Amino acid sequence: GQYDPADFWEPIKASVRDGYILEANRFYILVSKERIRVPPEFAAEMVVYDAGAGEIRTHYAGFFDPGFGFGDGSVLGTKVVMEVRAREVPFMVYDGQTSFKVWFERLRGRPDRVYGVGLTSSYQHQTLSLSKQFRR
Repeated sequence: GQYDPADFWEPIKASVRDGYILEANRFYILVSKERIRVPPEFAAEMVVYDAGAGEIRTHYAGFFDPGFGFGDGSVLGTKVVMEVRAREVPFMVYDGQTSFKVWFERLRGRPDRVYGVGLTSSYQHQTLSLSKQFRR
């Protein structure tokens, strides 16, 4: 990557006990506790969990390719890194809070190549990390 994360991001450590207030119209990078595995015969999409829970968006880049977190079957899931924004009003988040759901779509057939198998799949083993455009 060519960009310095410090030019764009400010690390925030939140108290697990008290939660954290996301300020309105600011972007945050959060990571899920759970891992996702998308079998090669499926694609998946992150969708809003409960629109009535507040104006928060967690799925700006919410598409999961066939094989994400699965690979050739040896990968035991990958954490989901979310680009999050509270819209118009602050929003309180808590450790373990459900913030999205995943819809799986069966493909017509298994792709010739799946995510993470013989490809330079940048996010197959991701943790809380920024995109490949940033220096690590």
